[in-house]
Amino acid sequence: MHHRTQQLISTLQLQPHPEGGWYAEVFRATAQVQPQDERPLRSALTGIYFLLESTQQSNWHRVRSDEVWVHLEVDALALWRWDGHSPSAVCHVLGPVDPASGQRPQHTICAGQWQAARPRPAATEAGCGHTLVACMVGPGFDFADFSLLQEASAEAEFLHKICL
Repeated sequence: MHHRTQQLISTLQLQPHPEGGWYAEVFRATAQVQPQDERPLRSALTGIYFLLESTQQSNWHRVRSDEVWVHLEVDALALWRWDGHSPSAVCHVLGPVDPASGQRPQHTICAGQWQAARPRPAATEAGCGHTLVACMVGPGFDFADFSLLQEASAEAEFLHKICL
């Protein structure tokens, strides 16, 4: 593991995340909102740091709230999104603004969409070892609203054929 990666895991007190990678919740709003579905009250907004080492990926999952991903450091991030119906998934690359490639530092995954992510190490920065992002969820994140893609499902078979 690269020195900077170890430093971030320690300094930010990151823990293993069930979808892969490392995370720490850094904000949970005290204000509560009522989602417009059958879910109970949720915090209005939550925020985490999320780190993927160069060999890790965020496995396919979905959240029942909107999630904003913001690139913070080092390698770009390939953020995949699939609505569950389209014949293909869409990849958004998060990192410093690059007009030529369309790379942007932020992207929102709408509630209920499948998502997955993987670092995209730059050839000039090989060995950096990680991507650090911030993720904000509104209404706030609750593990009851989180589901991982079941590996034996038709969705998993489809998604493994087309990306990641």
